[in-house]
Amino acid sequence: MVIEYLRKFVERESNARKGLFSYEWAMLTYLLFTLVVAMLLPITFSWESEFWFGRGRIVAITFLLWGVYRFYPCRLTHLARAIYQLSLLAWWYPDTYELNKLLPNLDHVFAQAEQTIFGCQPALLFSQACPWPFFSELMDLGYASYFPIIAFVTVYYFLFIYEKFDRCVFITLASFFIFYVIFVLLPVTGPQYYYGAIGLDQVAQGIFPNVYDYFSTHSERMVSPGWTDGFFYHLVDSAHNAGERPTAAFPSSHVGMTYVLLLQAWYSRYRRTFYILLPFFLLMFAATVYIQAHYLIDAIAGLFTGFLFYYAMSYLYEKFNL
Repeated sequence: MVIEYLRKFVERESNARKGLFSYEWAMLTYLLFTLVVAMLLPITFSWESEFWFGRGRIVAITFLLWGVYRFYPCRLTHLARAIYQLSLLAWWYPDTYELNKLLPNLDHVFAQAEQTIFGCQPALLFSQACPWPFFSELMDLGYASYFPIIAFVTVYYFLFIYEKFDRCVFITLASFFIFYVIFVLLPVTGPQYYYGAIGLDQVAQGIFPNVYDYFSTHSERMVSPGWTDGFFYHLVDSAHNAGERPTAAFPSSHVGMTYVLLLQAWYSRYRRTFYILLPFFLLMFAATVYIQAHYLIDAIAGLFTGFLFYYAMSYLYEKFNL
C-alpha cells in the first residue's frame, strides 16, 4: 500500500505541461517589473552586481528545472519547480527594500492616519496593555506560523488535491508578487523602524515628522516588545535579525497572505484544514500589531487585499486556463 502510494510520485505524467507553469510566468512578470523600476531609479552600486546576477541565476535555475521536468515529468520534478519558486520569496522580500529606499518614505502619512482614525497608536499601546509572558508567546507563535502555514497548504494540495496544485501555487505566488509591487512603489517601514527613527517621545505626543530618505542609509529597528525570554520571541527575533528590512509595511502581507491561504483551505476538499488554520490567522492579525511590525491600518488593509487577491487570482487562473 505504502509502496504503491509512493510510486505515483515518480510515475511519468502522461499529460505533462510542455511550457512554463503559471506561477513561473508570474515570477518572470514580476522580475520584468523590477527591471523596469531599476531603469527608472538609479540602483546603488554596492547592490548592482547582485541585482543582475541574482536575476540571471533565478532565470537560469527556473529553466534548468523546466528541462529536468521535460526530461522526466513526474510529481516530484513538478514539486521541485514549485518549491524553488516558493523558496525565492525570501530573496524577493529584501529586494523590495533595495528598490523602494530610492523613493521618499511615507511612514509619517500612515502613522498620522493611524492617529486620526483611532486617536492613538495601537502598535505602541497593545504590548503595553498586555505585557504578560503567556500572551507575548501566543503573539509570537502566531507570527512565527507564517511560513509553516504556506508550507502546510502547499503540501496539502500536493498530497491530496494534486489536480489543483498548480492553481494553489499560482494564487499564492501571484498574490505575493502583487504585494511586492505595492511594497516597491509604497515605501512604508512600519512602527518597528519608524518609531525608533523619530523617538518614542514624539510618538507618545502624536507627532510624526517626515524622515524623507532616512531609511536609504539606516536599517536599525527597535527591540520587539514582549517576553524576551520566550522561545517564540527568540524565534521571531532571530528571523527578523536575519532577513527583516525597513520595507513592506502597508498593507500587511502577513495578514493578507495568511488570509489567501485560509481561503484556499476553505475551498479545498476538506474544510477541516480551514478550521486548523483559523486560530493561527487570528493570532497573526493581532501579532503584527503587537510586535510593532505593522500599524493597525496595515493589518486591516491586509485583510481586504488578501480577500481581493485570492478571488482576482482565482478568476485569472480560470479565465485564461493558466
